[in-house]
Amino acid sequence: MADFSWASRSPLEHALATGVHGARGIEAGVSLTEIRNFELIQVMARRGKWAELAKAAKTRFGVAAPEAPKAIQAKDAALIWSGPHQFLVLSKNGKHTMNTLAPAFSGPASLSDQSHARALISISGAKARTMLAKLSSLDLHPAVFPVGAAAATSIDHTSVTLWRGGDQPDGQAVFNLLVFATFAESLWHTMLDAAAEYGIDIRYSEELA
Repeated sequence: MADFSWASRSPLEHALATGVHGARGIEAGVSLTEIRNFELIQVMARRGKWAELAKAAKTRFGVAAPEAPKAIQAKDAALIWSGPHQFLVLSKNGKHTMNTLAPAFSGPASLSDQSHARALISISGAKARTMLAKLSSLDLHPAVFPVGAAAATSIDHTSVTLWRGGDQPDGQAVFNLLVFATFAESLWHTMLDAAAEYGIDIRYSEELA
């Protein structure tokens, strides 16, 4: 009989090998970090209820819910646009779960727990934008895709949510990518192939980028 467990596992458990990969003898130009153990709640306004939902979100998070392709950082969560009148709530440490959000949002919105349905990958480094340009049709130039910009798009025919987080201390851009868990390993290998010529620093982390 096959072993079965309810224990949560990373969708990249068998694909992610930490360390430096790809081109040798150069400083890694791309850093790929899988973020583990996060809470992700999809919030979708019911018909005609967006204004009520936006008001509830402002009360709950202290920031306005994104009405356009943006990622808005609150004190202890990120609100990420995922389509018209809908957004994702990304957080850690059980602060914003289905149980904690339902009292405020279940009237104007439908909620769906996506915490174990998506993989979250942080992409940074001097060649991060160049690598992503191989895989995406988005214009990621900083003048067009600044900090906080977001998009529901596709990479290698795989649907993803991509947004630009806060820059690193050295000024390097950070891009965050959510992908459905069932497609995560395939997309991971695609990114490894695209980044190999620049050198890749592979890690995983329990902290949000």
